[in-house]
Amino acid sequence: MAQRISQFFEQYVKGIYFPELRFTDILEILIITFLIYQIMVWIKNTKAWMLMRGILALAGFILMAAILQMHTILWLAKEAAAVMAVAAVVVFQPELRRGLEKLGEKQMLTSMLPFDSKERVRFSDETVDGIVRAVFSMSKVKTGALIVVEQLIQLTEYESTGIQMDCLISSQVLINIFEHNTPLHDGAIIVRNDRIVAATCYLPLSDNMELSKDLGTRHRAAVGMSEVSDAMIVVVSEETGGVSVAQGGRLSRNLTEAELRERFHAIQQRKHSKNPANILVEKLKKGRHDDDKKAEK
Repeated sequence: MAQRISQFFEQYVKGIYFPELRFTDILEILIITFLIYQIMVWIKNTKAWMLMRGILALAGFILMAAILQMHTILWLAKEAAAVMAVAAVVVFQPELRRGLEKLGEKQMLTSMLPFDSKERVRFSDETVDGIVRAVFSMSKVKTGALIVVEQLIQLTEYESTGIQMDCLISSQVLINIFEHNTPLHDGAIIVRNDRIVAATCYLPLSDNMELSKDLGTRHRAAVGMSEVSDAMIVVVSEETGGVSVAQGGRLSRNLTEAELRERFHAIQQRKHSKNPANILVEKLKKGRHDDDKKAEK
């Protein structure tokens, strides 16, 4: 029996090459898998999917030409390859930019390294109360509103598209801003900490094909803004009076007052100190402080 097993291995297994697998190889496979998955999700959630289908159809046509030895078509495809590569970059420019913005999000980096050791001041309970009361007051009378609550990623680019402001948040101020036929009612306002920093701001519209067709420009702008930043966007529908929240490219519709307060408290309590790197730095500082105290004694 042992001889048969030995013969089997010599005949079938001996000639097979087993590459040496290192830790870096496993890490490389995981990174490539993650990147491919993110690219697939990105393509699926944007209009790039329709363009990709066109490219795949063209590639299939060229493959058929290669199989059937259609030399003229193959020559044309070869000569046009460089032009097509440049054209793809031009056509996919908005999607490529959005993908790079997502990759470079500060939140992704600060989860590993303490690049920004200064903790940003969070908005107060009075601010939350003012926004929530204003939102549901406008909801009752079907006054449309779009409120962008800034978090870690600064929205200076979008702030510059509107009218600069600098005032404390209150329900009365918000209701007056979004009142019909007032100079500031059109567009979005941007909230930073406890202050309104800009009004009538223009936001990027989402290209997500899965969004409901009954959603208007206001909701698409909210989702679009949440796709390119970590902001929380509150929307009041002018047609139904429904209150929605967009975060991370997702839209939650018809929220109650309690659910909206929960959303605000979730981001309000998200302290910068929860970053593992910052916790380590704080522990090192604490240890050094304790050592200094012991030395003094």
